Amino acid sequence: MPESAKEQQEVLLEKGRLLFAKECTFMLSVADLAQLPEANVPEIAFTGTSNVGKSSLINALTGRKTLARTSNTPGRTQQLNLFNLDNRLRLVDMPGYGFAKAPVETVKAWQTLVTQYLKGRPNLRRVCLLIDSRHGIKKADEDVMTVLDKSAVVYQIVLTKTDKIAAKALKETMERTKTALEKHTAAYPVLYPTSSETKQGIPELRAELASLTIP
Repeated sequence: MPESAKEQQEVLLEKGRLLFAKECTFMLSVADLAQLPEANVPEIAFTGTSNVGKSSLINALTGRKTLARTSNTPGRTQQLNLFNLDNRLRLVDMPGYGFAKAPVETVKAWQTLVTQYLKGRPNLRRVCLLIDSRHGIKKADEDVMTVLDKSAVVYQIVLTKTDKIAAKALKETMERTKTALEKHTAAYPVLYPTSSETKQGIPELRAELASLTIP
């Protein structure tokens, strides 16, 4: 007898929980693509505007508080930070784009590194593009989405900080975001509203990312 949709979802959620409960360790920080490890494990990259909550989301997904360093200072993540999850998946914390308290030359170097990584990494399975749910998609996000479209890199929108927005406002943000995604060819159609504080949406996102791992 075929499983019901609910049963299938429960199986996926459990797979996600089990994977992200495994050991997850910091591998290395990369300032040059030549430093990247062999492309033999699927990678999931996390990107978004500075201070959108990338490090906090990685910590929430892995159930750890200090795996990825968080900061209230925009632009703290200046390199690609790679984390190894059970030798089955790599999580890549990317430099935030947009505003950053750093010299212009440094910001340009980050942007070049990110663009080269997105276009040239064969084992990059998905990019999680984080959007602050209180603000929705901004011009800087649109620019990155266009780059991802041209690079044919599949990306999905993860709305962050949903604990800081009213339910009605969140629904409106989600509707605007879904409409915007219709114009982008590489965008994954499913939205994930999340909160690193309340853990809303974290189990569902774990399940989705677990489906991209090696067996």
